[in-house]
Amino acid sequence: MTMQSSGTVGVKRVFIGAGCNRIVNNVSWGASGFVSFGAHNAVAIFCPKSANILTTLPGHKAVVNCTHWLPSSKFLFKAKQLEQHYLLSGDADGAIILWELSLIDGKWREVLQVPKLHKKGVTCISGIMLSQTEALFASTSSDGTICLWELVFPLTRNGDCKLSLLDSFSIGSKSMVTLSMAELPGTGGQIVLATGGLDNKIHLYCGGRTGKLVHACELKGHTDWIRSLDFSLPISINGDANNIFLVSSSQDKCIRIWKMALRSSITTGKGIYKKEEISLLSYIEGPVLVAGSSSFQISLESLLIGHEDWVYSVQWQPPLVDSVERDAYYQPQSILSASMDKTMMIWQPENNSGVWMNVVTVGELSHCALGFYGGHWSPSGDSILAHGYGGSFHLWKNVINDNWLPQKVPSGHFASVTDVAWAKSGDYIMSVSHDQTARIYAPWKVEASLKKGEFWHEIARPQVHGHDINCMAVVHGKGNHRFVSGADEKVARVFEAPLSFLKTLNNASLQKNCSSDDVLTDVQILGANMSALGLSQKPIYVHAVHEAPLRGVADGLDTLETIPDAVPTVFSEPPIEDQLAWNTLWPETHKLYGHGNELFSLCCDHRGELVASSCKAQSPTVAEVWLWQVGSWKSVGRLQSHSLTVTQMEFSHDDNFLLTVSRDRQFSVFTITRTGTDEISYSLLARQEGHKRIIWSCSWNPHSHEFATGSRDKMVKIWAIEKESSVRSLLTLPQFSSSVTALSWIGLQDRRNNGLLAIGMENGQIELWRLSYNRADDGSILAPGLAATLAVRVDPFICHASTVNRLAWRKNDEDHMSMQLASCGADNCTRVFDVTVE
Repeated sequence: MTMQSSGTVGVKRVFIGAGCNRIVNNVSWGASGFVSFGAHNAVAIFCPKSANILTTLPGHKAVVNCTHWLPSSKFLFKAKQLEQHYLLSGDADGAIILWELSLIDGKWREVLQVPKLHKKGVTCISGIMLSQTEALFASTSSDGTICLWELVFPLTRNGDCKLSLLDSFSIGSKSMVTLSMAELPGTGGQIVLATGGLDNKIHLYCGGRTGKLVHACELKGHTDWIRSLDFSLPISINGDANNIFLVSSSQDKCIRIWKMALRSSITTGKGIYKKEEISLLSYIEGPVLVAGSSSFQISLESLLIGHEDWVYSVQWQPPLVDSVERDAYYQPQSILSASMDKTMMIWQPENNSGVWMNVVTVGELSHCALGFYGGHWSPSGDSILAHGYGGSFHLWKNVINDNWLPQKVPSGHFASVTDVAWAKSGDYIMSVSHDQTARIYAPWKVEASLKKGEFWHEIARPQVHGHDINCMAVVHGKGNHRFVSGADEKVARVFEAPLSFLKTLNNASLQKNCSSDDVLTDVQILGANMSALGLSQKPIYVHAVHEAPLRGVADGLDTLETIPDAVPTVFSEPPIEDQLAWNTLWPETHKLYGHGNELFSLCCDHRGELVASSCKAQSPTVAEVWLWQVGSWKSVGRLQSHSLTVTQMEFSHDDNFLLTVSRDRQFSVFTITRTGTDEISYSLLARQEGHKRIIWSCSWNPHSHEFATGSRDKMVKIWAIEKESSVRSLLTLPQFSSSVTALSWIGLQDRRNNGLLAIGMENGQIELWRLSYNRADDGSILAPGLAATLAVRVDPFICHASTVNRLAWRKNDEDHMSMQLASCGADNCTRVFDVTVE
């Protein structure tokens, strides 16, 4: 397939929502000012200033374990003139990829794949800048090996990077999970590498810039796994910048600072060591590190105790500009630590005593964070970023005089996103995921700029569940916002928007006087509470908010069995993580019982009268599609046709037909007839084997009775209902490069005779195909009257990096030249695209 008529359809990124992989070394804050992190097998880049994810880099086949910028925030002072910055990413298969970012135009490219020497997953990557164009980096893996590489950057854009392996060696049977590198001061280019892991020791290696690394010594003291190491730049003591410090953290909850001081002389004139005075210092001195002709005395500078759980991350503050010499930089004596006790701390020595103290503590969040996996400084040192157990980011900025205030950050699911849908009003999108949450994203408009889609944020988390959520359906029609979700349980759950969400949505869309005042006055539920051990979200009523709840003595204890009370809030700006996790829940109004297995697919008709549901099945009886009446939520039909799981369903534009596709490779079309106010009748119009493999997806023409099906056989077929009595095949698109997993059809221009079909694939690619057809007077398509051409293949840097699970067009009856497409995928990402037709 070649790209055709590419000038007629344009696709632009509007929004990317994604959570961070729950892995320790996953995040890196570069000298470029951008933050990188792994989102499943994609590398995501976000801008802390705008709190938006800018792009995702596809290329890894496995989960991304670690990322590292060259130059990192530590080497901002060496990156002032650089026009290209580089990023390294390593995955669970042992692959490492080098990426290049052009700061001039913001374009990314994959430079090279590092030769694969690791047999297992990469656990850590760390690098140093030797000059503007030369860097060293090392990688460690759970296979027990460490590789040291030299990287020479090109002087011009799009030039070739020169990569050479300096050394590769095995540590032993105990896996290493962290490493750090530094240039030793006063040694003429000697390199020191520290690594630590499961044997509770810090191993130090030394060598020249081009030679092999030699094991120099071990540092003992930690009593559990070592999780993080970081070298400082040389620190001036008594006017001599011949000392560097190494900070280490461990699962023993302690942080240790190790001083490496250059010894003025190893031997005296007679060839013997200088006699030193016996003092307290001599008892805490560690080993001597010999590097070339120089040696360094290692001693334990300080032991920092303050965290109450594993300390996953420690990092020195990046260098600051010298206030006297503007071109000079110095290393601040300031360390950031992040722990599973849900806090980050900044440690600094006291001016008088020199004793290291905790000067700032941030975090102390409720149950939502479940601890931090890493903490990072901004290049300027005025912001600190943490990433947590729930895939979430937490950013604080030092506004003035150590007053650290929370800032907005991007957010998203931290597991495969299984379904996405637009609100009935088109004001927001809702997605559900295997991370057991439902999330709502919306463009938050501000007075200064009403540019559409510029400031998308997560504004609510209506469901936080105990099972992986597989599907959802927004209920259309009049009345309040409602949705139905189906998880790995036999019950479908119905939710309705509380008053706090409706008012927040008004603030987001700048609707001062809401047009739905009737709905606001009717809604008497302010929010919802999550029970500690249950799965249902209980309503909090408006009149009950002012009543003080009675609590027993034990209720005040913060234990695993207690959950903080929700405080439903009307937000005037996008909420941050701890607000989203508890204060934006929707109350559950109904449970739909009937299915014998876990729910798999849901859909709602356009009138908002019927909801169809299906579950995982291996027999015709279990594979029934149930119909539920909206409002009463009674079961009004059980449709039998398939023998295996029904994978997707959709009602036709006039709600007269229900299309279902299944793992049994067949599709079925049911006729739905409304015989009375509360009664419907249904019959099987057609059942046909449409493909040779599982049919994953289907979509109706939004203005007629044609539909498309997509399958694992890499085919998309277009079908039409003939005279409401049979189905015939109209067209088969050319075979695609990967399994077709998602379809969505939208009308164009004169609507009946033009359409765009969005096609999502297992490899993450999205294509838009233009469909045009000639109709007879009765509306049927003349043969051969249907033509399909590839309109655009979406840029891989804004596409998914893994399976596209669902595509959904925003309903837009006003402008058929400018549309929005939402997508979700197995790369943990939810995306919105602007699609323009010329």
